[in-house]
Amino acid sequence: MLALAVWRVASHLDHPRQHLRRNVLDLALIAGLVAAALLPASIDSPASLAVRLAVALLSLVRMVWTLRPWITRGGLGYLLLVAFAVLCFCGVGFWALEPRVQTLGDGLWLAFTTAATVGYGDIVPSTPAAKIFAVFVVLLGYAVLSLVTAAIAAMWVETSERRMEHDILRQVHAEVGALRAEVTALRNGVPPPPG
Repeated sequence: MLALAVWRVASHLDHPRQHLRRNVLDLALIAGLVAAALLPASIDSPASLAVRLAVALLSLVRMVWTLRPWITRGGLGYLLLVAFAVLCFCGVGFWALEPRVQTLGDGLWLAFTTAATVGYGDIVPSTPAAKIFAVFVVLLGYAVLSLVTAAIAAMWVETSERRMEHDILRQVHAEVGALRAEVTALRNGVPPPPG
C-alpha cells in the first residue's frame, strides 16, 4: 500500500529525485514510522523505544517546520487554535488509553497537566501505552508552547519594527521637503534658507 502511494506521487512529479531531495525529513519520518510499526513492543526492546522516540521528535520537527509561516503577528490565533486542537486530541487519547480516566473531561485535564508538565498527580498514566503517549504529549506541549511564545515575540518585534519604519519615513519626508525647498530656491535664484 505504501509503495503504491509513493509510486502514485512519484509518477505525477516532473522531477521526482529533486522532490525527494527537498523532502528528506518526510522520507526519514516515513521510514521511521514503518520501522516503528514493524519493531517489537517498546517495553520489550529499548531499541524500539529509541526508534519511536526519534519518530516522535521528527514529527515535532516536521510540525514546527509546517507551522513556521504562522509565526507572525496574524498567526497567533491560528497557533492557539492548533494548541487547543492538540490538547483536545491528546485528551481523547488519554481517555482511550488510560483505564483510570473515566470521562473526557478527565482526559483533557490529564492532557493539559501533562503538556504543561505540571503533574499534579491526581491522575497519572498507569498503562505502558498511556505512559508512552504521555511522552509524546509532553513533547507536543513543549512544541506548542514554543510556537505560541515565538508568535508573541514576533508580534513585539513587528510592532517595534513598524515604529522604527514610521520614524525613518518621517525623517525621509522632512529631508525631501528640505531638498525641494532648496531646489526651488536655486531655480528662483534666491539663496536657500540656512539650516
